[in-house]
Amino acid sequence: MPAFDTTLTLVGGPTVLIEIGGFRLLTDPTFDPPGAYPRGGVTLEKTSGPALPPEAIGPLDTVLLSHDQHADNLDDAGRALLGTVARTFTTVVGAGRLGGSATGLSPFETVVIEGGDGRRLFVTATPARHGPPGIEPITGEVIGFLLGIEAPGDAVYVSGDTVWYEGVAAIARRFSPRLLILNVGSAQARGAFHVTMDANDALEAAAAFPAATVVGVHTDGWAHFKEDGDALAAAFRALGLADRYVQLAPGAATALRFGDDAVEAVRKDA
Repeated sequence: MPAFDTTLTLVGGPTVLIEIGGFRLLTDPTFDPPGAYPRGGVTLEKTSGPALPPEAIGPLDTVLLSHDQHADNLDDAGRALLGTVARTFTTVVGAGRLGGSATGLSPFETVVIEGGDGRRLFVTATPARHGPPGIEPITGEVIGFLLGIEAPGDAVYVSGDTVWYEGVAAIARRFSPRLLILNVGSAQARGAFHVTMDANDALEAAAAFPAATVVGVHTDGWAHFKEDGDALAAAFRALGLADRYVQLAPGAATALRFGDDAVEAVRKDA
């Protein structure tokens, strides 16, 4: 397993700035103020704005967009930001809808981002299911992402909007990332079932990736999230796993250093 540093800055909801290996990537951009988004018979209500505005993010190498069809993963200001970024990786159907710099990836497809001085980052798409079995025609296609430094998938797993299911278990059988960034919150938009991971799902993921540190995002800022970040942290503490969970503070840069067999939070800036 490689040693590496990464810095995470939570903007809000699923939006995280990831700085790794000299690259700057943003997940699921959402920057709108609070408001309502009626679509497809469901209204999503945003209850709080971003911790940082788009202009505070700085230059980006890539956007990792799990899907384009839901406002809590890509809102109006997020769509505007896509036009300023050299590349966006997303689902194949999403790339067709977005056009521009969007590139569609199929599950387990890998591409390489190249930077200066021979730097490169492996980006691998991963399977995701946005709710219980049978929901796919309703919620549409979703993907997650793996980031690799020395080889595909050896550093970070970004789940996108998914629940724990066989597709995520398949990722764990094939890859050993050191950091999991999970979209949790137990989102419930259509009934008494969750369409993002709840605490049980996050604990399943922690067990499936036993060498990984877990970060939970997508927990606050929308009315349909049912478990906040504090509830998830409490679940990890209850099972004696507090040392494997890192809770991000909105707007603060949290630097994590991954050694050969340990992880250390080395900085948290306001």
